[in-house]
Amino acid sequence: MSSKLKPVLAILGGSMLAFQALASHAQAPSATVSEPTYADIADLADSSGMVVLAQVKKLLRVKDERAPGLAPGYGRYYVEAQTKSLLTGSAPLGESVKYLVDLPLDSRGKPPKLKKTDVFLFARSVPGRPDELQLVTPTAQRPWTEAGEARLRGILKSLVSPDAPAVITGVRELFYVPGTLAGQGETQIFLKTKDSSAASITVRHHPGTPPAWGVSFSELVANVGHPPERNTLAWYRLACFLPNSPPSDANVSDGYAAKKQAEADYRMVLGDLGVCERNLS
Repeated sequence: MSSKLKPVLAILGGSMLAFQALASHAQAPSATVSEPTYADIADLADSSGMVVLAQVKKLLRVKDERAPGLAPGYGRYYVEAQTKSLLTGSAPLGESVKYLVDLPLDSRGKPPKLKKTDVFLFARSVPGRPDELQLVTPTAQRPWTEAGEARLRGILKSLVSPDAPAVITGVRELFYVPGTLAGQGETQIFLKTKDSSAASITVRHHPGTPPAWGVSFSELVANVGHPPERNTLAWYRLACFLPNSPPSDANVSDGYAAKKQAEADYRMVLGDLGVCERNLS
């Protein structure tokens, strides 16, 4: 082994233990790399302690036998990069950083050419080591683009906003109450959240018009008729985390017809939200 590489691999050995813990919980990525969707970037940003813009300076391939959890078609690399800016996070950060990342390999077994390119790093800090990072997933490095930075900054701004939508963990209760006129009524869907804050969906029926719905992430009444726009944080919280159907014991509507209407309204909301598309594993 080259004497020049020994100090690098000594540092790398300590980093690999932390990286292995992250890799063991991550789904194996596909070697076919697709453009990330809004949900992909929101997933990464929401799980990161810090998001760093850096420029790659050096890559060193880690032997596959020293890369537990490595997916087929990928290589693990030790990277040294120059810090350009900290987009979010408060942990101390060095002028340069070291980290491990899994990169897709081409038909010749080569990774993308990344030296001197800018990348976003979705990471956690290493306590006591401001010059080391742990990526939140083995592949949580994304190439910089102007459009990508604009989208990322928008997501980060939404995440740190005082009125940011809470993380949805399920459906607590739903019920339909018919109105005084035929075709009139309202379904309330109360949601479970990670921080136990209030969140609810309201669906209203009026004779002669399609049902309308809205969501509230507070104690205030939902703004019915104005559902969240696609590729916003509120949309992401609902479209990507609401279950396909609520628990059977959550529907507390009075009577068979009311229960069926509440279920139909729930399905309508899911249909309006659309599919939460993800291209990254």
